[in-house]
Amino acid sequence: MTRVVFVLLWIAAAACAQPVQLTYLGTAGWQVTNGHTVILIDPYLTRAKVNSPNDAVSPDDTRPMVTGNSIMEPDTAVIDAHIQRANYIFLTHTHPDHSLDMPYIARKTGALVIGTDSTANLARVSGVPEARIKPVKGGDELKFEGFSVRVIPSLHGIFRRPDASAPNPLPRPLLFPADAKPPIRYGQLVEGGTLAYLIRIAGHQIIVFGSMNYIESEVAGLRPDAALIGAMPERRNIDDYTPRLLRALGNPVLVLPTHWDRFNVPYNVSQQPAVDRLQSFIAEVRAASPNTRVIVPEYFKPISLDAANQ
Repeated sequence: MTRVVFVLLWIAAAACAQPVQLTYLGTAGWQVTNGHTVILIDPYLTRAKVNSPNDAVSPDDTRPMVTGNSIMEPDTAVIDAHIQRANYIFLTHTHPDHSLDMPYIARKTGALVIGTDSTANLARVSGVPEARIKPVKGGDELKFEGFSVRVIPSLHGIFRRPDASAPNPLPRPLLFPADAKPPIRYGQLVEGGTLAYLIRIAGHQIIVFGSMNYIESEVAGLRPDAALIGAMPERRNIDDYTPRLLRALGNPVLVLPTHWDRFNVPYNVSQQPAVDRLQSFIAEVRAASPNTRVIVPEYFKPISLDAANQ
């Protein structure tokens, strides 16, 4: 009888289990879910009309131009259309194309916000309850119901190759100030330090980067089966960026490019120029790790890790 009950419970649990799915939200934003828990990473759906180092704004975009002095509100209609619930929000850093929508989504869903001190400061001044804010630092190990996370120290991408003759190191990133007062201006959303995350969920390990840089010694020896790797052209300012990273990670089975799209235009504007630009990154992955599969994600179309890794 005991054996029969055990088998029945196992069958019921298997029937309820759902595959881990990753859904691209645009920019560096992702949703990770096992059908029960919803994890958001850098959820940014507002896609402000702002000058970008890589992409001009669309001439057909009638929205007002955004500058550093603009008071920018999240596009709640777009957010509400695509995000109904979330249990956790992880931010890699607090630049506006990563953090602008976080306070609204956190207040709407009651999600726990996890990130740097800069992320915590932004959440507090934006009305997220203290109990729903968790500041973390590189090296932390986090355990939650159904998944765990290693917090990885990381670096933000650089827009130009540094001058080797410069006498001083790069300045320490500024934090979003704890004493900031709303309304918050777009330019106040500074980097605030950068993290990466290794998410372990349902037998999968997913490493997530939010920009085009990393600290090789901090990721060496990790063995994720899926790697979300920043793929904008700034990666070329990091020597041997793609091959070094893939080697350090043991040539993961699956690579999903992130932070590759034209994120200063609405979702309905063609991304073909960004897809064309992305081909050089895909070629780098294939040359460095021929057995690695690369999937170019489409907005809001879930990717099943179990199916992708077969």
